[in-house]
Amino acid sequence: MGVGVVLAQAERTRRLAKAQRARERRFAQLPGEPLGEGLRRMALGQLDLAIEQLAGEEKGNGAMPDARAIHETRKALKRLRALLRLLREELGEQRFAREYGILRDAARRLAGARDAEVMVGTLDALLERHPRALGRRRTLIELRKRLVAERAAAARRTLGDETTRAEVLGELRGLRGRASSWRLGERPGIAIVESDLRRVYRQGRRRHRRAARSSLARRKRGRALHEWRKRVKDLRYAAEMLGLRPLARRADTLAEILGEEHDLALLAALLPAPGRAPFKGKRGKQARRALLQRIARRRRRLRKRALREGERLYRCKPKRFARRVRRAHARASRG
Repeated sequence: MGVGVVLAQAERTRRLAKAQRARERRFAQLPGEPLGEGLRRMALGQLDLAIEQLAGEEKGNGAMPDARAIHETRKALKRLRALLRLLREELGEQRFAREYGILRDAARRLAGARDAEVMVGTLDALLERHPRALGRRRTLIELRKRLVAERAAAARRTLGDETTRAEVLGELRGLRGRASSWRLGERPGIAIVESDLRRVYRQGRRRHRRAARSSLARRKRGRALHEWRKRVKDLRYAAEMLGLRPLARRADTLAEILGEEHDLALLAALLPAPGRAPFKGKRGKQARRALLQRIARRRRRLRKRALREGERLYRCKPKRFARRVRRAHARASRG
């Protein structure tokens, strides 16, 4: 009986600790929580998540992180960069630039495995979408095998590089120590972030306009869409932090469309040239041409969808948008 009570108490303690950790890491303002305090909590929670995943603490014994751990780490870094953009004015330009640079460089150093994974997933989606036109071509099956091999090699390089992992962990732990001492001013509503929120929205609005210009050259259009996607994701994360779920969903939908378009562009750019394996001979060249045609067609459709969604998301001027967010946040805060 005594052993059963002890085990039950231990399980209850474990569950309470898990619930507390989930609460601390929730990437949204909690009911009744001052916004500045909540943003600092979110920053610490995402840093703890990134450090835990990268250090292998979740599995114990400092295990080597797997691809999922790297993916979760990079997502946490993206959230942190969006959070810093909301606090740019509050933190000051010098501190913002230092911390943002650390997060950007850390993400770049972990990007290899993710990019290789995306190439396989993007090709798989195309083969599934066009089973008769693409799925039966041996050349494309061979291409997939090559991409899978490259994915494995990229994972080994990224996951097995102890020096890179140690350096990134050191930078993140240093940032966590500094973030724990942030003293963020408390003002009513969203006043602490309103100026930077308008900036994020204004930048996304400008990127949307640039991406919509039909006069842009193909390469410039691709870059414009990619830069626009970054600002859309910033807006999505800002909405999540402020508890504005409808806005977050709309921005997330648009970011997913732009993300697929970018991944297709990257796959097309990385294809071997005609005549090089696996695109040798007449059939190889035909398979490559067929793949590129489907990529181009899908990208055109995605661009049209993105511009339509962008028109809806960015129809307000920044000041009006901020007023609407202010009212929505006040309603959400009241529950």
